[in-house]
Amino acid sequence: MVILTLNCGSSSAKYQVYDWDAQDILAVGVVEKVTIGGSFIKHSVKGKPEYTAEHDCPDHTEAVDLIIKTLTDPEKGVIKDMSVIKAVGHRVLHGGDKFTKSVIVDGAAMQAFNEVKDLGPLHNPANIMGIEAAKKVLPQVPHAAVMDTAWHQTMGPVQYRYAIPYEWYEKYGARRYGFHGTSFLYVAKRASVLLGKAPKDTNVIIAHIGNGASINAVKSGCSFDTSMGITPLEGLVMGTRSGDMDPALPFYVARKAGIKYEEMEAWLNKKSGLLGISGQFADRRDIQNAITKGDERAKLAQDMEVYRLKKYIGSYVAALGRVDALVFTAGVGEFGTVIRAQVLDGLQHLGIVFDPKKNDMSRTRNTETRISADSSPVPVFVIPTDEELVMTEDAFALMKGTYDVHTKFTYSFQSKGYVNKGRAAGLKEELAKNPDLKAIIAEPK
Repeated sequence: MVILTLNCGSSSAKYQVYDWDAQDILAVGVVEKVTIGGSFIKHSVKGKPEYTAEHDCPDHTEAVDLIIKTLTDPEKGVIKDMSVIKAVGHRVLHGGDKFTKSVIVDGAAMQAFNEVKDLGPLHNPANIMGIEAAKKVLPQVPHAAVMDTAWHQTMGPVQYRYAIPYEWYEKYGARRYGFHGTSFLYVAKRASVLLGKAPKDTNVIIAHIGNGASINAVKSGCSFDTSMGITPLEGLVMGTRSGDMDPALPFYVARKAGIKYEEMEAWLNKKSGLLGISGQFADRRDIQNAITKGDERAKLAQDMEVYRLKKYIGSYVAALGRVDALVFTAGVGEFGTVIRAQVLDGLQHLGIVFDPKKNDMSRTRNTETRISADSSPVPVFVIPTDEELVMTEDAFALMKGTYDVHTKFTYSFQSKGYVNKGRAAGLKEELAKNPDLKAIIAEPK
């Protein structure tokens, strides 16, 4: 039995093919430059060279069709025909406050996604197009929607409300929703395993740091507070997003520069953050390289990102009271040794003490590591996220009728003996080259 997961962005369509019976990934890939010309597919199968091919995809229907043709290709593919695909899981950025868990996509769900489309204008339209395209190609199988916002629906009004006119919430749904929920769910559950605690007894702070970044305070195994707001613009300093700022600032600049609303939205989402401060770079690797060459603006950008992260960690320690672990995840969180070190430096008074040597060694997506000092009251973990696995398991359980909200549902990765076969194979190769890595592997209690 095969489960297909799709994550359709405005100009891309990422996918993963999972063999449920073997509990293993068959293929992963992405179609880039959908709708904008010059489209191409990158397709990876375990044990084979990556396959890349150009193919014009003027819309997401064509992109999904290309994915299907590639998956069933006699040479490049991994399945003989579409009959083996029994369910499809779709990532949806914004579900508003209408969903507390993943759902089977039906008419009511699609109507709800369209109703909150303006809350996620950069992502939801593409998510919806991807679902519609996949349902045309695979009309006979159940399609599941996994919302980034669903995880955060456990937040209380003190955490999710803004101090704005009450009717704005009632009329327009103006509140904090939070994002990266699928990632936070996976990492929170894995942190509980590493701590040897039940999720309901676990309080953790998770920093999901990629091009987009947010931080989540998890209390008693549920989302308690998060940095992103009604859109993914609020919170941390990100690759191209501003994060927190005075709400009056855009009005001030708009008046001075004669910038229209649409232009201002683009400036704050696509030309701010690290790119806005440095003037050139959104990628942390480029930022770090520029710093080594004496670029002061790049250094300022990194210092601002680090400082914002520290502020949020401190505030969430105060909000939670007891913190069982601090966790880093996502691309920068998993590989950004410099960012992690600067964030963790000076947090000793909060009971968070890191080991610089362990931190420098932790650069892998194949295992979970502990980078805190042995004496640290609060352990610090690096847990590679796995949003696709959450989507796969939600889609399978929805198909079987066994799914429920995460507090009443147990995922395979909540088992102490859980093994990701692909990552285990990768770790074996890594350890052969770097045996010292074994010393920092975080073992479940």
